[in-house]
Amino acid sequence: MKLASFFDKVIEYSFYTILLFVPLFFTNINSELFELNKMWLTWGITAVIGVAWFSKMIVTRRFSIHRTPLDIPLALFLLSQIISTIFSLDTHVSLWGYYSRFNGGLYSLATYVFLYYAFVSNLSFRQVLRSVYVSLAAGIVVALWGIPSHFGHDPTCLIFRGTFDVSCWTSAFQPESRIFSTLGQPAWLAAYISILIPLALSMSFRKVNPIVYIKQVMQGGKQNRTKDSAPLFGIFSIRFLVYLAIAAVFYVTLIFSNTRAGFLAFWGGNFVFWLVLFIKKQFKTKYLVRYFVVANFVFLLGNFFFGSPIASLEKISLSEIHRIASKGSVLPTSKSSPSTGGGSVIESGGTDSGKIRLYVWQGAIDAWKDNPIFGTGVETFAFAYYLHKPVGHNLTSEWDYLYNKAHNEYLNYLTTTGIVGLGTYMAIICVFLFVAGRYLLFYKRRDDLSQTENLTSFLIPLGLVAGYLTILASNFFGFSVVIINEYFFLIPGFFFLYSKQVVPERTLGFSLAGEAKEHVNPYQWTAIAVVGCIGLYMVLSLFNFWSADTKYALGYNLDRAGQYQEAYTYLNEAVKMRGDEPVYKDELSVNEATLATALAMQKDATNSALLAEQAINLSNDVVSGHPNNVVYWKDRLRIFYVLAQANPQYFRDALKATQQAYALAPTDAKIAYNLGVIYEQTGDPEKAVRVLSDITHRIKPDYRDAYYGLALAYHMEAVDKSNNVIHPDLQQKAIDQLHAILQHINPNDKQSQELLKSWGAE
Repeated sequence: MKLASFFDKVIEYSFYTILLFVPLFFTNINSELFELNKMWLTWGITAVIGVAWFSKMIVTRRFSIHRTPLDIPLALFLLSQIISTIFSLDTHVSLWGYYSRFNGGLYSLATYVFLYYAFVSNLSFRQVLRSVYVSLAAGIVVALWGIPSHFGHDPTCLIFRGTFDVSCWTSAFQPESRIFSTLGQPAWLAAYISILIPLALSMSFRKVNPIVYIKQVMQGGKQNRTKDSAPLFGIFSIRFLVYLAIAAVFYVTLIFSNTRAGFLAFWGGNFVFWLVLFIKKQFKTKYLVRYFVVANFVFLLGNFFFGSPIASLEKISLSEIHRIASKGSVLPTSKSSPSTGGGSVIESGGTDSGKIRLYVWQGAIDAWKDNPIFGTGVETFAFAYYLHKPVGHNLTSEWDYLYNKAHNEYLNYLTTTGIVGLGTYMAIICVFLFVAGRYLLFYKRRDDLSQTENLTSFLIPLGLVAGYLTILASNFFGFSVVIINEYFFLIPGFFFLYSKQVVPERTLGFSLAGEAKEHVNPYQWTAIAVVGCIGLYMVLSLFNFWSADTKYALGYNLDRAGQYQEAYTYLNEAVKMRGDEPVYKDELSVNEATLATALAMQKDATNSALLAEQAINLSNDVVSGHPNNVVYWKDRLRIFYVLAQANPQYFRDALKATQQAYALAPTDAKIAYNLGVIYEQTGDPEKAVRVLSDITHRIKPDYRDAYYGLALAYHMEAVDKSNNVIHPDLQQKAIDQLHAILQHINPNDKQSQELLKSWGAE
């Protein structure tokens, strides 16, 4: 039927759109440039696919999905995520995902599973091959977009600012050290590129002379399909050279991302790729050895000219040879340690990322032990980790960073969805690898296919499996982002279709009475219209959400710039557009509290009281709906602390908010410090001493502000109302805290020196 064929085309090209544009899509007008936009785009295209698929089923009168080997693991996985969401620390976060990403929430995971079934139920092995072509095309654009930034010329800055340099990025982004292209983070780029290199290699081995092949096709050409055309240059055809060049470009991109996890993941996948080729002997051994040597020599040549994320390999790089030649030294250069995953990186003077990761993993395991079956809730790692953060993490350079992922996909699932969630996730992986391994290791040539077609039936699945293995390796040191999760769920679908393990006869569903006809009756048109309206509503809702985020982003940035009045307008619009998003209401409440205090200072009591009431009501709504979200309690502290500058009665409310935040994050040094300070300001120096002493002795012994606050607390206890010292022992303790700052933290701390001088204790 023509209409069904039309819907098939819509589905097919929607998948190509996902594979092509999701890795490329980002903006500079949203609160998060990369991941949020990629997730919104994925949801929008998925809505289109859903409308087309259901409309096709209405037209054909057949409602079914194709059965695959992953049906049971996927069903159990989704069920585990649903149960974990029901018992979550924060159901809203579990449904949507953590706001700065969304990827990983229940809605996104359900989307990926839906895309898997939409692909295997509507497309064929031919569309798989086209999907590989589209994936490689997208990868080429990503690579060519990112490589110039290594040399100080970022196309993104050219678009955003009109300058072909890297000046549009803050110090947190250093593309000259670690490129990230359109993915947003070097580790995410490395994980993405690692998937594509084995695919490029698998495409390069189809031994077809394109000129001869085109002539055969022009002549009507299937008469010689069982014979291979001779390659143009010995065993290396133009096809091999072209795809090897593509793989080389990808590999240089991988080097410039300077990420150990992605680098090691690729070499792991590359090892499996060649190992299986040698075991199965799809080529004559002498040819295969030549292929192996040439391909891997190209990769090693890239390391020689451009270096490597692995420090030990730097010794055989061209830059090291130049350094030795210029200095006459054989001592290794000091090189900052790159990140092994998707976390924050301090390129110089920072704690080794591996050490930080171990602390995060320890906290993840401790959080899981408290919630072993279904975890703390999908995507609630940030809240779980705050409660179980090891004190050793406070002695690292990233002590005050918010960790909303475990930086290990498997531990992340374990913490947030428990042993059931991780078990079902691992079941997906194990079942796929078992089925794929059995296919590859027991693959036999088919007599009805040409040698080229036999190679294709073996090599493309092999490339897919090798690429999939790189995902598993990268995820051990990091976590999935949108495009990685899409490949995690789609690659098995690609494999099953291409290896012809999905057949139309094996379906789950039902057919309506009667056969499909060319003519579509009014009832069918009505059903299609209803489905279309639902899809349109979903797309418009997503666009409204995206637009609200642009307002929120403007308001957030204006708040940080101190332009609170201008920010209020945008934040208020964001809340009106998406009143169910607590992130918007939380930021607006802080903004209103700041404006209320400013108006109070200007003697505008009426408007000040109105804004203060609005701020408190918004905050009440946020924390009552999300009582386990420590971020909202910290912002509630800010609200009352700001209001207390004009009306000290709010210090009591600030104290309650801080106490709750401290209960949710007992090892967070900043929260503990704020609690100690507020105890001081509410006239309870004894409790202030207790809390601040806990920081200096246990939580963070190198926290300068805690020592200074403790000195003030001791001094407050040591003097009377006339500021006369009546407890010399406590005053000496106050002096000792300032000496500790000068002796162990900062000998040039002027504030401590001046305070000692004012106490007559220099």
